[in-house]
Parts: sequence; structure tokens; C-alpha cells
Amino acid sequence: MIAKIRGGKETAGLIRYLFDTKKDKDHTDPHLVASWDGFAPDPGRTNDFDVTRRLLVADLDLHVKQARRLDRAPEQHVWHCSLRAAPEDRILSDEEWADIARRVVAATGIAPDDDPDGCRWVAVRHAPDHIHIAATKVRADLRTARHWNDYLTADRELAAIEKEYGLLQVVRGDRTAAKRPTRAEQEKALRAGQDKPARERLRATVRTTVAAASSMEEFVHLLSHLNGVLVEVVYFPSGDVRGYKVAAEDTTTAGKEPVWFSGSELAPDLSFPKIRQRLEAIDRQPAGQPGRRRPNPWHQATAAIECIPHRLDQDDDQASQAHLAAFGEVLDALPLLAPQPLRTQLREAATAFERATRSRIGAEHHHTRALRGAVRAMVREPAPKDGAVLAMFLDAAILVVIAAARWHELRHHDQQVAAAQETLRHLQAAYDQASAEPLAALASRRPPRQAVDRHIRQLRQVVPEHVDQIIEDPAFDALTAALAEAEAAGHNASTVLTQALSQRTLHDAHSPARALTWRIRRLADRHGPGPRAQAAARAHHIAVPSTAPRPEQSRARRR
Repeated sequence: MIAKIRGGKETAGLIRYLFDTKKDKDHTDPHLVASWDGFAPDPGRTNDFDVTRRLLVADLDLHVKQARRLDRAPEQHVWHCSLRAAPEDRILSDEEWADIARRVVAATGIAPDDDPDGCRWVAVRHAPDHIHIAATKVRADLRTARHWNDYLTADRELAAIEKEYGLLQVVRGDRTAAKRPTRAEQEKALRAGQDKPARERLRATVRTTVAAASSMEEFVHLLSHLNGVLVEVVYFPSGDVRGYKVAAEDTTTAGKEPVWFSGSELAPDLSFPKIRQRLEAIDRQPAGQPGRRRPNPWHQATAAIECIPHRLDQDDDQASQAHLAAFGEVLDALPLLAPQPLRTQLREAATAFERATRSRIGAEHHHTRALRGAVRAMVREPAPKDGAVLAMFLDAAILVVIAAARWHELRHHDQQVAAAQETLRHLQAAYDQASAEPLAALASRRPPRQAVDRHIRQLRQVVPEHVDQIIEDPAFDALTAALAEAEAAGHNASTVLTQALSQRTLHDAHSPARALTWRIRRLADRHGPGPRAQAAARAHHIAVPSTAPRPEQSRARRR
């Protein structure tokens, strides 16, 4: 159930609207279901509508007029709350709506329980699925009602009402969501033939720019050179930067002036101080040195995001929130780097996950310096030609989103959970498309039958409950090829399988063989022990590192 609360200064106009059936065709059978004393005149149940309506307005305004004579009446003396049930909900009776109205005015401070001096109010039902509460905010003792944070208190009461009445439990937020475009902004975009209002387009643009920038100076520079975007930096009298504001060139006022938005008006985490805080927490990537291969930023970023699910399982909520914010920057940057066919899904994933990057928990960004540095290095490198690199990256990203949804769910962040679930759908679609060709190429390198049988035995030992499903999986050939390549790199196949399973169970995997394939590829990309280390271990009868093949296995392969 959703509440909308507004203020006003004309009681008569609101009552006229609530009982009107001519201009508003959806107003059917308007009538009172409850009032402050249960005896208010009801214009909807009388033969003389106009007279009864004027009586109702006069009764509601009684204390307002008394307070006005003492110069104590507030200018905005009308309190208007609409309550609407979800389309899936059953039709509530008048008695049920009356109970809901009484609970809401009590919870918000308009008419507290057992308070004879509470404000005067009425609840009007003019459609099956909603009611309107009209109240005047002057109490009988001529004080103004204390109704601060009335939206939050009403929302908490409605959450309890939904449970008690068996209604749809609405996903609720924590006031950290970005401000939605107003109806006027939406209609303006529609008239101009734009797919989204300027506020939403600028929010996405600024987030992508933040993900690409490594300093505030670079952020402002990049933003200033984008087509269709106007940028203005705001300064303190001292000359220090105070903030910034942006506008879309294609959206202007009636006087042809730009419609400016400050960073905080776009989203809470896009204010100048919040962006500066994030950009200061970046590890600078080392410059390439002669004779040394520069680390691949895609591999670095993949390794960093692989660790996020584990980080989210720790007790440090501030660090966890920082990792989610940094991962949001990863998704913001991906559309710049991915092939054209994947960009739409990746942009939708980034847009959806934006809501999951914020909560009431403050983020300690110094925990994510390495990941942020790797993302900036990715942006400065050519996009990888090997599609397997992107597929592995997306596979790891999917694990992060699943872990993020679980983390938010445990903390009752309902909107963030819904955002993570939507992100997962878009990422999964992008992954399915990105992985098709690399998996086919990998499957074409399937090892001989003898090696396949050995891998099946290893699977039966490590993951017996899923082995039959894995063998029947279309990606099984690619999995056996990945295991063979891992062994060729010096890893122990059984150990790598165990490590791959430790990252995430296969119970919710759409394709367990495919999930294992990329995890094994990521593990195999990490250097296995070299021949000298293995020979030294055998000579001194010492344990070989966990990912190395055991000596007897090495001899068996030579035989």
C-alpha cells in the first residue's frame, strides 16, 4: 500500500475535488468512510450536495478560523494523504478502509489515539482501490499538529497494515534512492521524443564519467568534453571548488535557458564531496618497466571482484558497502569496453545496480583502492580481443550480484534487493551472449576420451551430487577442455575443481558445467608451480603447493 502526502491552503478546493464525479470519471460513488468524530456530514450520502459540502468544509475549518483570529494559523493548513492498495490486493470494505485511515492519522500525529484535541479529518472513498484523507492541521487547543516525518511514520504503519490484512507487502526504501524525475520532466521528454528525462540521462553520464576518471580534475575535464552536456563548476569566494552542475543541451526552459542539476540532485553519491572521496581512494597502476610484462587490468579486476562475495560475508558493513559502490563503478565502465551487441544489456545492468550501491551504511572507500585502480586501467586499455576474458569477467560479476542481493536481504534493504535481482537478469543475458563463441572454441579442444573419463572420475569424487547433470550439460566439452588446460599449466585438476566449488555452490547455477568452466579458467590463469619447483619438491620429499599435480600423477601422465 502506497501513501502520498501533500499540503495545501484551501480546504474547500480539496473537498470539491474529492467529491467531484464530472471532471474525474474515475470518481465513482464518493462518500465518507471515517471522520474525526464519526458524525461529519457526508456530501456523498445526502440529497442536498452543495449545502452538505459547505457544512463539511466549515466543520473541518472551525479550528483554523479560530487560530487565524489569533494569528496562529499556518498558511498551509491542509493535510492531504492518499492511500492506494496494490492492483493485486483484494477489494477492501469501507470498514477496513476506515480502520486504516484511523491508524494512519494516529501514526502521523494528525489525530493521535486518546487525544481529544487532535485535528479534524475525514476519509473519502471515491474508487474501489484507494481513499483520500483530508485534514486541517490546527488542533482543538489551537496548536499546529506535530506531524514531522509523516511520510515515514505513515509508511511504517502501512507496512504493519499490509501484514495484518494479508495485502501485498510493498518494497520499501531507506531514503537513499536517487530522486525520480518529476511528472513535468517525464512529459517534457516525451514531447521532445527523448527516451528518458534529462535527469536520468545526466545521472548515467556522470556515473560513467566517474568510473573512467582518476581525479577530480580529470572528471571535470572528461565531463566538459562530452557532446550534448553542459558543465559549470561552482566556486567558493576563496576560489576553492564548491561543486558542479550539469545540464543537457537538448532540454531547456521556456526562456531557452539550460535546466541545471547539481550532483546531489542527480543522486546522493554524485555530489562533489562524495565523488572526490571516491576518486581519492584509487591505487595508481604502475607504469610499464622495460623487460617486465605489465599486469593485465582485466585479470586484476576479475581477481578483485572475485573476492567481493567473501568480503560481503565478513562483519565489516562499511567495507562491504564500499565494495558494492566500487563494483557499481565496474558496471558503469563496462558499456565503454564491451562489444556493441552487449552494450544495451550492460547499460541496463549498470542502471539497475546503481540503486544497490547505496544504503544507510556509510562506505569506507579505502578498502577498494585496488579494484578502482584496475577499473581505470581497463578504461585506458584496448578492449580485449579474446571473448573469453569478458565472459570470465561477467561470470565473476554474476557471483557478486548474487552475493549483493543476499547481503542486502539480510539487512532488510528491500529496494536494493530488487535492484540486484534486476541487475542479475541483464548480466545473465549479456553473459549468455558473450560466452557462446568462447565456449564453442573451448569445446572444440576437447581432450581424448581417456582424459575425459579421468575428469568424470574426478567430478564424481568432488561433486557427486551434480555429476550427472554436468555430464549432460551442453558445456561439458568446454569443461573438460578447461580441466585439461589447467593440468597443462601445472595445476591439479581435483584441487582446482574443489577451489572452483568453494566460490559458490552449483545448486542455483543455470548451467553448472559452464559455471565451473570459467571458474577453472580463472584459477588456471594464475601461474601454477614451475618445473623446477616441482622437481625440487620431489627430490626433497616435501609437499607440493595445492594447485600442483602430485608426483605420482605426473609420472602417470608421462606413462
